[in-house]
Amino acid sequence: MKKDIALEVKNFTKKISNNTIIDNLSLKVYKGEVFGFLGPNGAGKTTTIKSIVGLSSLTSGKILINGIDVQTDFENAIRHVGAIVENPAFYPNLSGWNNLKIFSALYNDVTKDRLNEVVEFVGLKGKMRNKVKIYSLGMKQRLGIAIALVHKPSLIILDEPTNGLDPTGIHELRTYLKNLARKENVAIVISSHILSEMELLCDRIAIINKGKLVKIKSLLEESNMDYGQHVQFEVDMNDDLVNVLKKNITDSDIIDIGASSFTIKIDKSMIPLINKELAKHDINVYSINTVKKTLESEYIEIVEV
Repeated sequence: MKKDIALEVKNFTKKISNNTIIDNLSLKVYKGEVFGFLGPNGAGKTTTIKSIVGLSSLTSGKILINGIDVQTDFENAIRHVGAIVENPAFYPNLSGWNNLKIFSALYNDVTKDRLNEVVEFVGLKGKMRNKVKIYSLGMKQRLGIAIALVHKPSLIILDEPTNGLDPTGIHELRTYLKNLARKENVAIVISSHILSEMELLCDRIAIINKGKLVKIKSLLEESNMDYGQHVQFEVDMNDDLVNVLKKNITDSDIIDIGASSFTIKIDKSMIPLINKELAKHDINVYSINTVKKTLESEYIEIVEV
């Protein structure tokens, strides 16, 4: 089934003087998915987000929101977007409610019911009459998210949205954003340094390093995958082991053979067969475990190259 593209970045390059900040970046974000930006400090994540929302210019390339060019038709493109870039800015001497009303006035069709709905979601009910200057960092982050959501955008961009949130708040935000993407067919772009949280939240992740797109990784497909897994067998080693393995799998699927275990890449359905073959050759098996390469380990490998 063809997916609707909410955001398309085409050959985006950003230069300042002789320094290339973003180097020929291209990617697509689809409606109904949560898409993550990962990369070390200075990789170009925030520069890319600022360019998407029109806060930074492009040296070359295009950025399209719902097919509308940000450079040539900014007003129509940006009306589809709700965003928090870096730290949200507010009027500190006004209440949370008045801040929300001021920002919602930028749009024509935001009702009081919608304001109450987003306040309920971000957990600020009962706090909105307080002045923002006494808000904690977490409360300010929640208010910023409420403002980003108020006009029901089709593309939501959140730069480090979990800053200042406690574990319960992070869990609630994750649940809401995933439901929002699925049920409302909204595209959500998240930038964060919390790898474990990104792994739980995102469907796909773009890893950016030194201004270049290194990899787009699908987490949704991996979570449903039951083939080609890395499986580790803890065994009593003997001389027949290698012959048993080569009889059932190719050399390229033998990942590692150690002193008391071996790791191979096989379909899930092959695990019982391998186990039976080992038993036939008097090779005792003490444990069988699937070995999942974490997002953290893959990320570290990429950014340290």
